[in-house]
Amino acid sequence: MTKASSEAGERTKPRARAAPKTGAAPRAPLISPAVILVAPQLGENIGFAARAMANFGLSELRLVAPRDGWPSEKARAAAAGADAIIDGVTVFPDLASGAADLDYLLATTARPRGMVKPVLTLEGAARELDARAQAGARTAVLFGPERSGLDNDAISLADAIVTAPVNPSFASLSLPQTVLLVAYEWLQAQGSTIGRATSCDGPTVEGLDIGNTRPAKRAELFGLFEHLEGELDRCGFLRPPEKRPAMVRAIRNMFHRMGLTEQDVRTWRGIVASLSGRNRRDRKGEGP
Repeated sequence: MTKASSEAGERTKPRARAAPKTGAAPRAPLISPAVILVAPQLGENIGFAARAMANFGLSELRLVAPRDGWPSEKARAAAAGADAIIDGVTVFPDLASGAADLDYLLATTARPRGMVKPVLTLEGAARELDARAQAGARTAVLFGPERSGLDNDAISLADAIVTAPVNPSFASLSLPQTVLLVAYEWLQAQGSTIGRATSCDGPTVEGLDIGNTRPAKRAELFGLFEHLEGELDRCGFLRPPEKRPAMVRAIRNMFHRMGLTEQDVRTWRGIVASLSGRNRRDRKGEGP
């Protein structure tokens, strides 16, 4: 769907982004930053950029003078299901009209341009965008054409520059890569959980997933220690007597480092019981 316009008032309004689910009090819905691609050359890259946006919670894509025009079936195919973003694309003839309604504009570039402008890291840019969105500002990030990036005239319209740490000997990022990095940091600034959320197991959070069990209680660990140490005494492992206290402490510390769950303790109790029972049968000549 083509929406050519030289006036910001004719563009499609962006969707408000729902507040993330965190332990803190819910925040008011934010209008996420728009992504503005200046003179993009390949429909595929527009589609890949839209897909990256969808992955990390950005919804509004603006195109300034795309080389091959709009709409683009190649862009839709590359978007891999991010159809809402592709359908909502707004096309502008020049950057001045594409950014006219914005309160704050960032420009991505890997090269120093000799301009007196604030320079932000990806993390710093995400924090700044989030803070301004919280205040109700409309914001956007500029991305230049694949071959040359943004020119100085485009950067001169921005409030600040965003740059990413890259290998100095190979500093060139593709257009979709750059969009993905910025979008990722935006989502992190929202306090997002990680991984894919499903109706079965919910969102993923950082740390050890212990499933349906729970961390072992001290009493359960003490019971395991008593069980294990009793069997080790019977088989003669904790000898000589003068070394027994140090050996017991080392074994207990080993288990503490494991961070055992209640299920782990029950499994270890079963292992100890099985081995001790086998040893007793072997000593009686019963075999397995």
